[in-house]
Amino acid sequence: MPESVIAFDGVWKKFRRGEHHDSLRDLIPALVRQFAKRREPTLEADEFWVLRNVSFEVRPGQTLGIIGPNGAGKSTALKLLTRIMKPTRGTARVQGRVGALIELAAGFHPDLTGRENIFLQGAIMGMKRDAIRRRFDEIVEFAGIPDFIDTPVKRYSSGMNARLGFAIAAHVDPDVLLIDEVLAVGDFSFQQKCYERLESFRRDGIPIAFVSHNMQAIASLCEQVLLLRPGQEPVLGGVNAVLAEYVSSKGSLADARVTVLEATLRHRDTGAALAGPIPPCAELQLDLELRAEANLPRCGVMLNIMRADGLVIFTGMSTLDGLSESHLQTGDHLTARIVFSANLLRGTYTVNIQLIDTLRQWPAVIIGGVGSFVVAETTRIAGCAEVLPLYEVAVARAVRSGAKVTL
Repeated sequence: MPESVIAFDGVWKKFRRGEHHDSLRDLIPALVRQFAKRREPTLEADEFWVLRNVSFEVRPGQTLGIIGPNGAGKSTALKLLTRIMKPTRGTARVQGRVGALIELAAGFHPDLTGRENIFLQGAIMGMKRDAIRRRFDEIVEFAGIPDFIDTPVKRYSSGMNARLGFAIAAHVDPDVLLIDEVLAVGDFSFQQKCYERLESFRRDGIPIAFVSHNMQAIASLCEQVLLLRPGQEPVLGGVNAVLAEYVSSKGSLADARVTVLEATLRHRDTGAALAGPIPPCAELQLDLELRAEANLPRCGVMLNIMRADGLVIFTGMSTLDGLSESHLQTGDHLTARIVFSANLLRGTYTVNIQLIDTLRQWPAVIIGGVGSFVVAETTRIAGCAEVLPLYEVAVARAVRSGAKVTL
């Protein structure tokens, strides 16, 4: 049997606005175009590209993270791999038994109970009834819904559906695993259990394609990342490079009034470039050099740190912290070194800089995405700030009435 693999080879996929399903009406023109051997697919009226010339391969023991904004085609890519859809052009293939969790309750019959849907989904995924019965208790225990296993799933919450769906996909002995961003509805402890399960699959040599908006999970689990963005070419590469590409504000890095000569984010203590997730409270250093292409009087440097989901973590300015204004003339070079502590919890963060006129007589120079960093997973349950708690807990035993005291 050939080794398990997940692969896209030059995949294009288009949709028609208002279209919900592929049909014979769409298939016949596609076959005509294929027969004509057009070198590049074309669009007709009301059509648009969801995926454009996407290629990748995930071999045993590898995990591919698929990221991008909403509407970029991430879920479509997984549906092409599961043959829910067909590519407009190119080849999408998966070898081996597929464990897939693409949508909440996908394939669940709403009137059947959780127990019945376990057997139904297992059969759809190619398992024998005896094999499903052997894994049944493990599935129920992992899902954490034993009291509701004989309740129709139409009564389940979205979180319960996610728990059961992932538990089934994770216990059908898959040769490959396809996971969409459905774990976000689960609570923190269940998400952690899922990520630990994904890590065990990777150690066992199972190839995984994983769609997520959780950049920390992507950084922890994946060897390579595919970035999809509407109307742009796909980006495939190493985790740090692609995450930096995603969180940076492309196009805003350059303002016509300045030229960015250097923008480097590194560890403060060693001076080394960031090579992976950093621990909470790491000391970071941003070195910036700009050349003024216009006169910029009364200039202050503003630091902004934003999480990948858009939450503003910090905004501060050099002049408000006691530094003098800088009066830049055309051709002047401005160098800045900003040292800060990443007192943050898990997540992906981007660093932005602005040059601000303290009298607000000229619009701010926005220099977005000068750096990015990922804070590693911790034992903290929730939140965004690391406060470094120190716990002291003591128990004073109560003296119970009637207790005998030996002198």
